[in-house]
Amino acid sequence: MVHWSGHNSSVILILTKLYDYNLGSITESSLWRSTDYGTTYEKLNDKVGLKTILSYLYVCPTNKRKIMLLTDPEVESSLLISSDEGATYQKYRLNFYIHSLLFHPKQEDWILAYSQDQKLFSSVEFGRRWLLLHEGVTPNRFYWSMMGNGREPDLVHLEARTVDGHAQYITCKMQNCSEATRSKPFPGYIDHNSLIVQGDYVFVQLTSGGRPHYYVSYRRSPFAQMKLPKYSLPKDMHVISTDENQVFAAVQEWNQNDTYNLYISDTRGVYFTLALENVKSSQGLEGNVMIDLYEVAGIKGMFLANKKIDNQVKTFITYNKGRDWSLLQAPHTDLRGNPIHCLLPYCSLHLHLKVSDNPYTSGNIASRDTAPSIIVASGNIGTELSDNDISMFVTSDAGNTWRQIFEEEHSVLYLDQGGVLVAMKHTSLPIRHLWLSFDEGRSWSKYSFTSLPLFVDGVLGEPGEETLIMTVFGHFSHRSEWQLVKVDYKSIFDRRCAEEDYRPWQLHSQGEACIMGAKRIYRKRKSEKKCMQGKYAGAMTSEPCVCTEADFDCDYGYERHSNGQCLPAFWYNPSSLSKDCSLGQSYLNSTGYRKVVSNNCTDGVRERYTAKPQQCPGKPPQGLRILTADGRLTAQQGHNVTFLLQLEEGDLQRSLIQVDFGDGIAVSYANLSSTEDGIKHIFQNVGIFRVTVLVENSLGSDSAVLYLHVTCPLEHVHLSLPFVTTKNKEINATAVLWPSQVGTLTYVWWFGNNTEPLITLEGSITFTFSVEGMNTITVQVSAGNTILQDTKTIAVYEKFQSLRLSFSPNLDDYNPDIPEWRRDISRVVKRALVEATGISSKHVLVAVLPGLPTSAELFILPYQDATGEKKRTAANLEQISETLIQKLNQNLVHFELKPGVRILVHAAHLTAAPLVDLTPSHSGSAMLMLLSVVFVGLAVFVIYKFKRKIPGLNIYAQMQNEKDQEMVSPVSQRESIPNVPQSELMSPEQLVDEKLEVHPIEQPQATVQNPRKGNATKVVWTEDFQKACGSPRDFKPRPRAYFHSC
Repeated sequence: MVHWSGHNSSVILILTKLYDYNLGSITESSLWRSTDYGTTYEKLNDKVGLKTILSYLYVCPTNKRKIMLLTDPEVESSLLISSDEGATYQKYRLNFYIHSLLFHPKQEDWILAYSQDQKLFSSVEFGRRWLLLHEGVTPNRFYWSMMGNGREPDLVHLEARTVDGHAQYITCKMQNCSEATRSKPFPGYIDHNSLIVQGDYVFVQLTSGGRPHYYVSYRRSPFAQMKLPKYSLPKDMHVISTDENQVFAAVQEWNQNDTYNLYISDTRGVYFTLALENVKSSQGLEGNVMIDLYEVAGIKGMFLANKKIDNQVKTFITYNKGRDWSLLQAPHTDLRGNPIHCLLPYCSLHLHLKVSDNPYTSGNIASRDTAPSIIVASGNIGTELSDNDISMFVTSDAGNTWRQIFEEEHSVLYLDQGGVLVAMKHTSLPIRHLWLSFDEGRSWSKYSFTSLPLFVDGVLGEPGEETLIMTVFGHFSHRSEWQLVKVDYKSIFDRRCAEEDYRPWQLHSQGEACIMGAKRIYRKRKSEKKCMQGKYAGAMTSEPCVCTEADFDCDYGYERHSNGQCLPAFWYNPSSLSKDCSLGQSYLNSTGYRKVVSNNCTDGVRERYTAKPQQCPGKPPQGLRILTADGRLTAQQGHNVTFLLQLEEGDLQRSLIQVDFGDGIAVSYANLSSTEDGIKHIFQNVGIFRVTVLVENSLGSDSAVLYLHVTCPLEHVHLSLPFVTTKNKEINATAVLWPSQVGTLTYVWWFGNNTEPLITLEGSITFTFSVEGMNTITVQVSAGNTILQDTKTIAVYEKFQSLRLSFSPNLDDYNPDIPEWRRDISRVVKRALVEATGISSKHVLVAVLPGLPTSAELFILPYQDATGEKKRTAANLEQISETLIQKLNQNLVHFELKPGVRILVHAAHLTAAPLVDLTPSHSGSAMLMLLSVVFVGLAVFVIYKFKRKIPGLNIYAQMQNEKDQEMVSPVSQRESIPNVPQSELMSPEQLVDEKLEVHPIEQPQATVQNPRKGNATKVVWTEDFQKACGSPRDFKPRPRAYFHSC
C-alpha cells in the first residue's frame, strides 16, 4: 500500500504486510517513509510500536498531511494518527472494530467509521473521539451531504435495518442522531442495499408486485417516481453520472440479459429519455455489474460505449451526452506505416473500456482532466470488438482520429499534465525498459529504468501529475523482497514552457466546432517543443453557439423518427396534464423537444423548441387511483397507513375529497393541501376493509376502491389434537393461534409421509388414519410474509387403554404450566413407570395435561416387532394395566423433581368414560352416550358412599361398521382448552343434588355386581352403548377399575 502526498510534497509512505497462508492471517507489517521522492526510505516500526500489526493506511483527502493507520482487528482495535505527513504518531484505542472509513469532502477532521458489527460512528476530531450514530446500517450505504449550496454539511444519509428486518432511509446530524432528531425523508420502507446519494440527488428503490420502482429526490425535495418509457419495465438500474444537474443511468429492461440501455434525465432526475440501446455489460470479480461505458475526462458530455448489434459488439462515441452516437474511424495506417483499408460503417475501431480498480495499474483505457484531448486505449480494428489481436491506440484530438502506438497491451501513465506519456508493457516476464513520448503519442523513445530485469507489480506517479517523478515497484524474482525504483525525468527538460511554446486547439466532432452549444478552444504545447508544462490552465476560451435542432433531444414520451422529428410514442398522450397542475395555474406544454442539459447555445431555434407555459384548464376528475404509500395491500393493526391519491386528469386541489375507511370512520378534504403527504389512518381492528374515495368538482366526479388487509403479527402456532386415537376413526385437529385474531390466513396441512399438502382457509380439519403406528401431522400457518408451523405426533392403534394419573400436591408448586415443562415431566413419569413395573417403554405413553392441579394421561399401547407381528394381545394389555394400577396404588411409582422434593404418582379417581372430543356439535348417539356417563356418575356416587377407591381406567377398541361419531380424549394436546381444577368439579353428593333435565329412555337395564362387596350399581344401557360395548352380559367388571370397550 503506497501513498504519495503530492502537491509539492516529496513524502511517500509505504505499508507492507506479510501474509501467512498457513495461518490465514497477517503476521507482520512494516511502515516505510521517504522524504526525497523515494530515493531513500526510513522504517518507522519503532514509532508505531514494534509489535503493532497494521492493516490499512488512510489519508485525509482535504489535507494530505493528516494520516491515519488502522491496526489488525484480529490482534487489537486501535488507530494511529499523524498530522505531519507520517513523521510522528499518536495511538488511540477503540471499543469497536473499524471496517471502513468515509472522510468528509470538505471538513478535514470529520470522519464516518463503519464497524464490523454494522454500526456507524462519527468523529469531529479526526478519529480521536467517536460517537455512535446508528446500528444496523447497510454496508457502504452511508453518505455525507453533498449538496452544491453547502447546506447542512454535517448531515449524514444512511440506510438502516429496522427491528423487523426492513430497510429504511434515514438522515440525521453527525453529532445528534437520536430517535427524536432522525428524519425519514422517504415514506415507508425501501429495498435493501438500494440507497444512493450522489451530488444533489438521492435515489431509492422499492419493489412491489414483483417489479422494482425507482424514486429520486432532487436537492432534498419530496421523492418522485422516476419516469422511464412506459414499457421499459426495468429489472435493474445503475446511476452512471449526476454531473451538471442531470442523471445518466443504465437500465436493464425486461427483455435484456447481458446488455443495458442508457437513459438521460431532466434536471430533476424524474423524466428519462433513451440515449443508447443495448450497451454491453459484464460481471466483475466481486459479482458487481460493469457497464461498458466510459466518460472521457476533461470534456463534458463525451462518452464512449460498446453497443451490441446482432451479437457483435461495436464501440460508439458521443460528444453531446448521448444525443448523437457514431462509430470510431480506424487509423489510416498501422504501426509500420502500411495502409489500413477500413471503411465505415462496415469496419471501425473498437476499444476495451474497462477501468482498473487497482490504483497502481492502468486499465484498458485512460484519460485525464489535465489532458482533455488525449485518450489511450487498447482495442482492435475490424467488424466487432475482439479479445484477440489487441493493440494500443491513442488520439490527441478527442477521438476524431486515432493512431496505433503498440501491437501489444501496455500500461500508460500521464506525467506533466499529459506532456509526457510513459508506457510499460503488460507481461508476466521481467522487464527493464519503458517507453516515453513527448508529442502526445506520435513518437516513442525507449529508456532503461533498471539494470536488472524486474517483475513489475505496479507504477505510481505523483498525484496532480505536475512532476516528472514516478515509482516502479516489483520483484527481481518470485522469492526476492519488494523492490522500488524511482524514475525521475526532470533532467530531460532544461526549462519551463513559455507562452510561445503553446498553440490553440479547438475541440470539434468531425469538423463540427459547436459541441454542447459552445465553441471551446484549448491551449496545447507544440509537439516540437520539449519543456515542462507545470500547472494546467484549462480551456482558453468558450463561445456560445446559435441553437440548432442538434442541441435538442426528444422530450419524455416522444421518440425520434427516421426524418429526425420527435413524435409522441404510441403509449403517450401529449394532452395529459401533470397531476400537479391546478386550475388558475400554468404548466409547461412540451413541444416534443428539450434542450440537452448543460448545453450553452443561445437564440436560433431555442424559442420554437422550448416548452411553452400554458394555463391549466378545468377538467372533471378522471382516472382516480388510491394506493398505499408503500404500494402494499396489507397493514398492521394499530399502525399508521398512508393512502395516496392519483388523478390522470382533473384538479385535486380544487376538488372535494371524501374517504371512507370501511371501519366506521370517514373524512372529507376540501383541497389538496390536506393530502400532499398522504391521508393517514390507523385501523384498530383486524380484517379486510373496503376503503372508498370520491373526488368531485363542479364538472364531475370519480371514485376508486382499495381493499386493505389489516393484520397483526402472528407470534405462535400450536397444533391441538389427541395423543392417541383408534384406526379409521375421524379425529379433529385445530391450529390454535396467538394472538387469536390475526387476519387473513392460509393453513397448509401435512400428514405423515404424504408429499401433497392439504390447503385450507379454516384452522380446523377432521381426518382419519388407516394404518397403525406413530403418525406426524404438521400445520403451517401463513400470515402475510410470516409462516409459522407446529408438528405433533399421534399414536394410532386398533386397541389401547388409558388411565388418568395424579401427583403429590407439592408438584403444583413447581408447575409453570408451559409446554416444555410438561414434556420434560412426561418423560420423567414414563421412566419412573418403566422402572417400577419393568414394562417395556414401547407400551407406555405419558402426557402431562395443561392446568392445575397437575394431572396426566397414561396410555397403554400395543406395539409391533420388525416383522410386523403384534407383540402383545388384548389380554396382555389388560395384564399390563393391572400391573400398572397395582404399582401405582402401592405408591411404588415416584421420581425426584429436585434434591429433597419427591413426587408420588397415583391413579386418579374414576373419570368420565369414555374420553370425548370436545367439538361444538355431537351426533344423537353421542348425546345418548353422555347421558350414559351421567348414570355412570351415579354409580360412582354409590361406590363413593361405600368408600371404595376405584381408579378410572378406560379401554378403547375399534368397532366395525359404527355410524356414531368417534369419542376421543377431552384432554388433548390443545393448549387453548383450559383444564378445570379438581376443586371446581362437583362432588358425588353435589352431582346427585343437582337437578338435571333428562328424558327417560326406554332401554334394557343391567346390574353390575362388584365381586368384593355385595352392593349392586344400576347402570342404563343405551342402544348406542350396546352397539359399541355389547350386551350387559358381555360387560365384565374388573377389580378397582371399570373397562369400557368402544
